[in-house]
Amino acid sequence: MDKKESGRGLYAAERRVAILSMLDQSSSVQVAEVAEAFGVSRVTARADLDALEHDGKLRRTHGGAVSLSKTLTVSIQDARVNVNVEAKRAIAVAAAGLVSDGDSILVDSGTTALEFVRALGGRTGVTVVTDDFTIADFVDRSMPAMDVVMLGGALRKGHRYTIGPLTLAALGMLHPDKAFVSPTAYVPGHGLMTNYPSMAELKRAYLGCAGKTYVLLDSAKVGASGLLRFGSLSDADAVVMDADPTGAVAVDVVELDCELVLAEG
Repeated sequence: MDKKESGRGLYAAERRVAILSMLDQSSSVQVAEVAEAFGVSRVTARADLDALEHDGKLRRTHGGAVSLSKTLTVSIQDARVNVNVEAKRAIAVAAAGLVSDGDSILVDSGTTALEFVRALGGRTGVTVVTDDFTIADFVDRSMPAMDVVMLGGALRKGHRYTIGPLTLAALGMLHPDKAFVSPTAYVPGHGLMTNYPSMAELKRAYLGCAGKTYVLLDSAKVGASGLLRFGSLSDADAVVMDADPTGAVAVDVVELDCELVLAEG
């Protein structure tokens, strides 16, 4: 018979059922989240996730797990789900402070964007415009006080977001209050970068469609690899970062008339 753990006193089998319920809500969990939620050690939380994977109930990732039925973003992006998690969450919380009840917001695709939407849990009357199926699904399942406008278009295979002329045409009919754009990289002195031509075209349109525009930038992306330039910080009102360790972005925002918002440590 399963032995009870400390904290909330659930049996292992009960905890594992509850973990699957967590995955039904958010599509991913972190070891630290499980440990905190059930008052158990991280070793026990990992053992629970390993047991559930062995039973075919979820898929383990570095630092956590994702749902098999509702993969967090895409199979191709699974490797990035748990990369720089704390940085993404810090950015998400800071960016959420820029959203008011009743706003219409355009949200780019990707894991940082998903963390941002998750941080909006207390908002009401917000309309999320997105090309990302995972973000739309999360709002639909977990945020009843918010609405979604899904941009139509061609589905990029394996990535769960739409691209192409139909997506751009749908975007052209809209003027959201605020846009939140996530680049693949930022090259100081050069600009905001991505690697896929159709995504570069769409992100360029994102920079010009809203009343205010914010760039969500993980500090690890500064100076990272990016083939295609789709814009500049001069196209944004502010860039939201977890940190600016080299000061390179701080230098650029002064020159480019953009505000730098650093997440609180």
